[in-house]
Amino acid sequence: MVLEHLFPEDWLERKGRYAFILGVVYSLIGLLIASVLFPGDPALVAVAFTAMLLLPEMYKIFSIEERKESVENRVSIGSLWRDDVEVVRIYIFLFLGILLVYSVGTIVLPDLQSNSLFREQLEIRFGQGFAGNAVSQSSDSFFSTDLFISLLSNNFLVLMACFILALLTGDGAIFLITWNASVWGSIFGITAKNAALFSGQHPLWLFGIIMLVVFPHMILEAISYFLAAISGSVVSKDVILEKFASDRFFEVFSFNLYLLIFALVFLVLGALVETFVLEHVGIYQEIIQMSLQAGSALL
Repeated sequence: MVLEHLFPEDWLERKGRYAFILGVVYSLIGLLIASVLFPGDPALVAVAFTAMLLLPEMYKIFSIEERKESVENRVSIGSLWRDDVEVVRIYIFLFLGILLVYSVGTIVLPDLQSNSLFREQLEIRFGQGFAGNAVSQSSDSFFSTDLFISLLSNNFLVLMACFILALLTGDGAIFLITWNASVWGSIFGITAKNAALFSGQHPLWLFGIIMLVVFPHMILEAISYFLAAISGSVVSKDVILEKFASDRFFEVFSFNLYLLIFALVFLVLGALVETFVLEHVGIYQEIIQMSLQAGSALL
């Protein structure tokens, strides 16, 4: 590709916040290409194009990490963790850039256009993972174990898919991460937009409230996916680069298994926080119910 050669190889590592701009720009390009070439069903194609544009950047980042590890005489947990924290930071900014594009696009575009452009993402809104269903099914107890297990099991499947894709392809988990950012962005955007139609408030105001409420558990879940993707990617490349069964091989391999365990810990924390939010944050429940009522009225 041409775009990745426009910037220095390590520019994302040195300026992680530029990853946010990259997520925004590549998402817009992906949506534009998909809407022009595949106007009948652009939703998944836009995600695929965005992931394809991001792949070379992620490949460069992991290549830099590999070179750093290769020149170290001994692999230490501290050095590996510092390197991976930088990669997680890049993932977070990319994720937020993609999420913002899909959220704003869902809010500002006319209903007909947004329903077409984000159709696959919005269909999940009434599926198993949508918070509206979770709110309607929640009990009056302080903590719903059933809701927690439901959220955790759904998120666990995504985490394992990220790990396995990264393990098999090296960088393939970026597609699932892009997909999740697009789904969350579209759902939060349409929720704010419909609630604004019902209540007469400004959709951006309601979107800001939604983001304040969901950000803690959203970022915990996202970090768990990032850690799983990093773990799978590094293990995949370690099998090729390191001498099999050597001490260095087992050091890197063991650390990345620990990284997967950290991913599971973040996943559980995210599900705990999300369960609490869905059951006890009244303003979020109110926005969701207004959105659902507005959606029903439109139907």
